[in-house]
Amino acid sequence: MSLAPSPVLTGPSGSLLDLIGKTPMVEVTRIDTGPCRLFLKLEAQNPGGSIKDRIALSMIDAAEREGWLKPGGTIVEATAGNTGLALTLVGQAKGYKVLLVIPDKMSREKIQHLRAMGADVRLTRSDVPHGHPEYYTDMAERLAQQIPGGFYVNQFANAANSEAHVRTTGPEIWEQMDGQVDAFVAGIGSGGTITGVGRFLKDKGSTAEIILADPVGSTLAGIVNDGVPGPEGSYTVEGIGQNFVPDTADMSLIEKAYSIPDAEAVATVRELLLKEGILAGSSSGTLIAAALRWCREQTEPKRCVTFVCDTGAKYLSKVYNDAWLADQGLAERELHGDLSDLITRRPDRGEVVSVGPGDTLDTAFKRMRGADVSQLPVLQDGRLVGILDESDIVHVMNTDEITREARFRKAVGEVMTRDLDTVQVSEPLDALIPLFDRDRVAIVLDGERFVGLITRTDLINHLSLNR
Repeated sequence: MSLAPSPVLTGPSGSLLDLIGKTPMVEVTRIDTGPCRLFLKLEAQNPGGSIKDRIALSMIDAAEREGWLKPGGTIVEATAGNTGLALTLVGQAKGYKVLLVIPDKMSREKIQHLRAMGADVRLTRSDVPHGHPEYYTDMAERLAQQIPGGFYVNQFANAANSEAHVRTTGPEIWEQMDGQVDAFVAGIGSGGTITGVGRFLKDKGSTAEIILADPVGSTLAGIVNDGVPGPEGSYTVEGIGQNFVPDTADMSLIEKAYSIPDAEAVATVRELLLKEGILAGSSSGTLIAAALRWCREQTEPKRCVTFVCDTGAKYLSKVYNDAWLADQGLAERELHGDLSDLITRRPDRGEVVSVGPGDTLDTAFKRMRGADVSQLPVLQDGRLVGILDESDIVHVMNTDEITREARFRKAVGEVMTRDLDTVQVSEPLDALIPLFDRDRVAIVLDGERFVGLITRTDLINHLSLNR
């Protein structure tokens, strides 16, 4: 098999919609793939940043042809974010309003992106099952019925979803791989990708194994491997995994499934960035982890294809944020059996946002705002000398003795709290409760050395992870 030595450039396009599809393929060369070759189709290079651009264009075109979507109408959809971004991109280019219902576990970047594009975003609960009135698909369907001219896209039961991959993704993979595909790995969010590409490959007479990559906590891998739904649980990967089989998904095409834990998906996608230079999203970590498992199980050279579904730029606050991973229990960290196990942001690793006593209140407030925290430790030569919180700054602002500009120029050391409530790192969890009862943050010391801060949220998160 020969790959094109360089991309083929085309002339300017009149619309971003013309650039959907025709994404490049790259081979993994610096990660252990066993005896196999692993190829990644870079769907993040679609104009909307994900593979979902393909189905958005297909489903909206179909709705227009069939009369479901008319000028001035509103596109309504339940989405984990990427389908919403794609529908907004396509919908606005065609002059439609877009309303999206999104589970509240989705990344901040996706939500901000959608709102910046002009979508009406409604957040709903991510802890309720299919059939609950606040489940995202149920809520979207109800809203579409209430809005004049509303069209509920319903990617989970829309035939134009999988058809997009039969017409575009499958043929592109076939052409780029010269028809030599031994395994194709995909996840199931709505089911369109694995169904559409799987059908295309089968229709071509390919013997490629169709493999499902499923997050641990999704029930779909159990259906493939054992004929019954697997154990249901929570997972942090976005966009794939379900507790029901979407109407769009043809499970009969799938020959094998791998259940991938969140930690493995995260480790894989971060390794991909370090070794291959590819910034990919969380679902890509699940897909690539499954593909690597398959590749390493083989005893002879084979070719496997999977996707970089979207860009990791949408997950910088999550998958690529060490503090967030620690909060989720996904970071590899040494446990000591003391209060330091509750501290996710360590000053000795440069993870704590702090100020010095000589810094101004203006500097302190900007650091608070940038880090989204309400208090800062005040450090001098690595030693804790005080705490500054929002109430300290408000107290200084509540005076007319000096100008507002002068108030912000005041030194932190003039305002900070020096009377500190501290606990030693060796004390039990119960030692935190009296501090929290007085609305204080726990300042943890090892002798005189500052170890870190513990908030109520840190305690609750620790208890939740160690139930």
